[in-house]
Amino acid sequence: MELVVFGLTVSSSWGNGHATLWRGLAAALARAGHRLHFFERDLPFYRPWRDLDRLPAGRLVLYRDWAEALPLAREALARCDAALVTSYCPDALPATALVLSEEVPVRAFYDMDSPVTLSRARAGEEVAYVGPAGLGGFDLVLSYAGGPALAALEETFGARRAVPLYGSVDPGVHRPAAPLDRFRADLSYLGTWAADRQAALEALLLEPARRRPARTFAIAGAQYPADFPWRENVLFVHHLPPAEHPAFYCSSSLTLNVTRGPMAAMGFCPSGRLFEAAACGVAALSDRWEGLEGFFEPGREILVARTAEEATAAVDRPAPALRALGDAARRRVMAHHTADHRAAELVAYLEEARRPARRRAGAEPAPAGA
Repeated sequence: MELVVFGLTVSSSWGNGHATLWRGLAAALARAGHRLHFFERDLPFYRPWRDLDRLPAGRLVLYRDWAEALPLAREALARCDAALVTSYCPDALPATALVLSEEVPVRAFYDMDSPVTLSRARAGEEVAYVGPAGLGGFDLVLSYAGGPALAALEETFGARRAVPLYGSVDPGVHRPAAPLDRFRADLSYLGTWAADRQAALEALLLEPARRRPARTFAIAGAQYPADFPWRENVLFVHHLPPAEHPAFYCSSSLTLNVTRGPMAAMGFCPSGRLFEAAACGVAALSDRWEGLEGFFEPGREILVARTAEEATAAVDRPAPALRALGDAARRRVMAHHTADHRAAELVAYLEEARRPARRRAGAEPAPAGA
């Protein structure tokens, strides 16, 4: 299968989760004999942090503006089996117009930020990557979130059919690794700064750090503001490329996941960081959101906390208990949540969309591993 994607970025992992997910999917699709053409505008804020310049068994097209991309895109669409436009693609509207105007066997939209998309629409805000005609022109809408997000995409944007394509992990990138002294911590957190995560980050990491001054905590990520309330026992690593994620995770006994506000409110939207940490065999502590139990079993495969007291208790757990949690989480992820699993789901969805007569209402799968 030849797939054409118009997306935000696959070439730079700085400040976004799209790149890591697409890299895993591209590798998995290549292993299954498929070919991916990824069109990405050469944005200046990603350029200094570009850490990938080619795709396995595929093609990365970096372009300066849509006029430059257009002839290459038409050529790719003329021979593809499916085309996808993604959320936050800077040229989503012209790409959508092109995909819908060409003779493409399957036209799909992948909302990799569906809770954010829906929360903005409900607030009356503009969603820059969805045009005034909504999503009804696409044969299929893929959603990073499941549960109520699927019906909401159909009701709010006129999607014909919305199905979940959750996050995943590439076990070739995220796997158990030797710890590094510069990353050692009792509790770590990896994630780009976001205002709607700040309250949970303060409760679940910064407050435990205050209560346990003899313990070490670590934060890695981009875009942290100058007034962030750092503590002396909290290490900071600015922008950690994916190649260093395993060592960062494996240098702590426990790692924290904090879900963005709209995603936590919508539920059924697991962060890719959960799958990454689990693939590395590291115990994870997460904030609570509806649907979590469909991906990891609380108390056996993951720890869940709402308060600083619960987070501090998790940090105080003995090392053998945390190792057992990490081992159980790794088994779950390897069985249900790798990039190969998601690539197979993606191909199955696209193939089904080519056969409308076989389409069945409500045929989307439940969360894998549920």
